[in-house]
Amino acid sequence: MKIIKVSSLSGSAEALPAGGNFDGVYYFDATFAHLEQVVSRQKTFLITDSNVFQSHKTLFDGWQTIVLPAGEEHKQQSTVDFIVKELIAKNADRNTFIVGVGGGVVTDITGYAASIYMRGVRFGFVPTTILAMVDASIGGKNGVDVGIYKNLVGLIKQPEFLLFDYALLQTLPTGQWINGFAEVIKHACIKDTALFELLQKESIESFKSDANKLAALIEKNVQIKTAVVVNDEFEQGDRKLLNFGHTLGHAIENMYQLPHGHAVSIGMMAATDISVSVNNFSTSEANQIKELLEQYQLPTKFDFDKEKIWEILKMDKKRSSNTMNFILLNKIGQAMIQPIGMNELENLIR
Repeated sequence: MKIIKVSSLSGSAEALPAGGNFDGVYYFDATFAHLEQVVSRQKTFLITDSNVFQSHKTLFDGWQTIVLPAGEEHKQQSTVDFIVKELIAKNADRNTFIVGVGGGVVTDITGYAASIYMRGVRFGFVPTTILAMVDASIGGKNGVDVGIYKNLVGLIKQPEFLLFDYALLQTLPTGQWINGFAEVIKHACIKDTALFELLQKESIESFKSDANKLAALIEKNVQIKTAVVVNDEFEQGDRKLLNFGHTLGHAIENMYQLPHGHAVSIGMMAATDISVSVNNFSTSEANQIKELLEQYQLPTKFDFDKEKIWEILKMDKKRSSNTMNFILLNKIGQAMIQPIGMNELENLIR
């Protein structure tokens, strides 16, 4: 994997760490109008959802666009089937380029649909939420849920580019800002003590009101995730660390229709508590994580049906026979992969 960081479409390029088997491009601090410099309108289909389309209608003028219903509940195979039928009806061929414009649900679905249409066509993303910019659009994980089971079907295939237009964040409701910062805090917990300390000094409002500060935060998080992915594209080792908070988080997300970031926040707090129980993680640092999540208006506890959640957890992709690969913390900024026996994990969850 070789990713080229481009500060703008006319700016200088900076090579990031190499590995894997594809070349991708990040266009930071770009605008949506730059998209036409990257792909041909005539050969490109944009896929977005109704929320993004309604908020930015004029951006889609002149582009062939497929609009999906918004929401995690539509991240199902039936939505992919709809996209495929639309592409057929619009005579999309193997030279078609597909661009997902939206949050994590849109990018996940778009990458999956593009990867299977005619055995694979080229695709890229324009992420429109904090969560998509710092996490969901990066790394090539594409797929759909199966009922309440998160991301059970899909594949890993990298987008050819990501185009970051920070102006698209201006229409985000506050809830979506909160949602996205869960993944920012996750990166700090597992990989970057300095980022954790920065977040302690700041707030969502401070990032919203300072364009330069926000751009630097997004680029920092993109670099953290990219550095992990380039060394472990298919999640055989360190990429598993990115699942911190996601094991329990995914189990409760669809069951209780929680925003992804809220579910991950609850999952991170649970993983932090388990780290204290089985990994001698500092209770002082555990309290710092709880305080930071609450500082960014994220939940740290949730009353869930333990029997039902345990049944969902047993189908988690991270389970291997009688153990689950759980991500725990040694200290803030340093995570580890800890196999936990399913019987022990059941007791901890209960």
